[in-house]
Amino acid sequence: QVQLVVSGGGLVQAGGSLRLSCAASGRTLSTSGMGWFRQAPGEEREFVAAINWRSGSIYYADSVKGRFTISRDKAKNTVYLQMNSLKPEDTAVHYCAASTAALYSSIYRQLNGYAYWGQGTQVTVSS
Repeated sequence: QVQLVVSGGGLVQAGGSLRLSCAASGRTLSTSGMGWFRQAPGEEREFVAAINWRSGSIYYADSVKGRFTISRDKAKNTVYLQMNSLKPEDTAVHYCAASTAALYSSIYRQLNGYAYWGQGTQVTVSS
């Protein structure tokens, strides 16, 4: 089992920044990748960013490219999401997830590619 604890959400004005953190504990050696997803009210949960835990390869949704940065601290088993130039449409509950999939590069966008999920954190961007 892998436990994920998310922190860092909040309320920010458009154009501002927030940094989310996701600390993993438990059987973290089985982790092949970690991703960030978000879900706005009335919408489906969508992919935001992901990082291959072993290779460091990074992936972004088109909607956040150039504004968001995902990074990891392997020593701390923590993944971060730095969110800059935030827009009102970024308002959503943001989730961290961990995958144990062997071919992570093939599944990183898929919700069912992740075995473990952290609690969500609300990000609200005011206009």
